[in-house]
Amino acid sequence: MELGINTFGDAIFDPQTGKTISHGERLRNLVEEIELADKVGLDIFTVGEHHREDYAVTSPDVVLAAAASRTKNIRLSSGVTVLSSDDPVRVYERFSTLDGISGGRAEIMAGRGSFIESFPLFGYDLNDYNELFDEKLDLLLTLQKGGKINWNGNMRASLQNVEIFPKPVQDEIPIWIASGGTPQSAARAAQLGLPLVLAIIGGSPFQFSRVVDFYKQMGIKAGHSEDKLKVATNSHGFVWDTDQEAKDMFFPAISQSMTNIGRERGWGAYSRDNYERMIEPDGALYIGSPETVAAKIIELKKRMGIDRFTLQTPVGTMPHDQVLRTIELFGTKVAPIVREAVKEMEEK
Repeated sequence: MELGINTFGDAIFDPQTGKTISHGERLRNLVEEIELADKVGLDIFTVGEHHREDYAVTSPDVVLAAAASRTKNIRLSSGVTVLSSDDPVRVYERFSTLDGISGGRAEIMAGRGSFIESFPLFGYDLNDYNELFDEKLDLLLTLQKGGKINWNGNMRASLQNVEIFPKPVQDEIPIWIASGGTPQSAARAAQLGLPLVLAIIGGSPFQFSRVVDFYKQMGIKAGHSEDKLKVATNSHGFVWDTDQEAKDMFFPAISQSMTNIGRERGWGAYSRDNYERMIEPDGALYIGSPETVAAKIIELKKRMGIDRFTLQTPVGTMPHDQVLRTIELFGTKVAPIVREAVKEMEEK
């Protein structure tokens, strides 16, 4: 089971310091965070793409390339690439470049995006939301196979007998499909035999067991082997020395961020009561001491059989030293507990 960190590069007002971090500072801090995640032995670091003031990262591959030269082992992935409003050829070229710089550690997580700012920014019609993703994913998967490309499209120019450079180090750059948990997304990934990433940020993660079962059943029915049908989950979280410290330190940041987003989407303010409920054993937040967070991930593995878990941290802006500390604890304390438990499960 792989363990890692996910981030959006949050850059909003920090309620703990009373300051708003600049995009430049957040980006530099982020490269340092990826470097630390590699040093403490985590498997993967994923970086999200957004085109709005509260997130610093519009180009995950650029950030990951900066980190590639300062890391040795950790896999480097977008989390996600908003494929619907990007060009698959440029996406593949950029990640092939990252693959070369990193020595074969690049991955692509493709999604439709939970925010819509990129569509008008790049001249796309939201009425084509689904059609854009389906067609561009088809092209990206064609490019993944390598060699001479012949491909016909309706929403993008066709390609005839072209070859894409640079060539990646890996035979194929892994492509994961990101989903908020809809049956349609799971079915798409299953039919294509692609690994599935579930963003679980509310409710109970165990509610997604039905999605995982459906995905695997559909994938096997489509003729894919079960070992190809991998599942990852991503959830908000924070690790500190004690449960109470972790809860108290993380709440101001996540409350600020989720309340801001909620205001745009018609949600109510993010309350402490809701936060506390989500920290419970069956809730979607992974917050607490290393032992508490590890136990929650182990239970997720037992009940859903996931192959990868990424902790999204921070949510909202937090002091950089606190973010580094939670990454350190996740790698040096949480990961060994989880890995030992998974090893015991496999031996039974």
